[in-house]
Amino acid sequence: MLVHVASRRRKPESIRAAFPGATVIDVTSRGPEPWVRFSPFFPHGGIPVPLTPGAVAESVEGIWQALKVFEQTGVDPAKLAVTSMTGLKRTVRRYGPVLGHRAGLHGEALLDYPTARRQIYLPAYRWVLEHRLADLVARLHDLAGGGLVLLDYTTNGDPADTSSPLSHAALLARHVTGDWPAEAPS
Repeated sequence: MLVHVASRRRKPESIRAAFPGATVIDVTSRGPEPWVRFSPFFPHGGIPVPLTPGAVAESVEGIWQALKVFEQTGVDPAKLAVTSMTGLKRTVRRYGPVLGHRAGLHGEALLDYPTARRQIYLPAYRWVLEHRLADLVARLHDLAGGGLVLLDYTTNGDPADTSSPLSHAALLARHVTGDWPAEAPS
């Protein structure tokens, strides 16, 4: 079973030509219901914050942004409670260069980008797939038998490749095919 990932920015006819007969599903924050629920911005609620026992968040993106540490500011626990799919991003333009991600809300260690992906983003997103989206993951698994293409803005599914942002659709494809990446740093 193969699940492909393509850029949402590609023309639909280009995707259909590249993957004839495949079901094409937009899993971005602009995708249709129910597939929008795969977006890391979607507020599922009750998502355990990695490396922070007892803390929960509304969205995976809220966790990622909350634990980001900039040159001019530290963690922002308020991001954990954002229930809209907007107002989550924290940018270098506003806060200066990113120094890393805090190893939990109260942790002392500052994680580099690849380690933060493995210890924060991957566990949080996998938890959502297993505890909030298992029924939809099963539907994707069934659709994959006839060919499946997941649309995202980026297509990088390798947490170690920091040359481009990590694609949640690529992670979803890896989950559907049983190829989830290692979460502990190598």
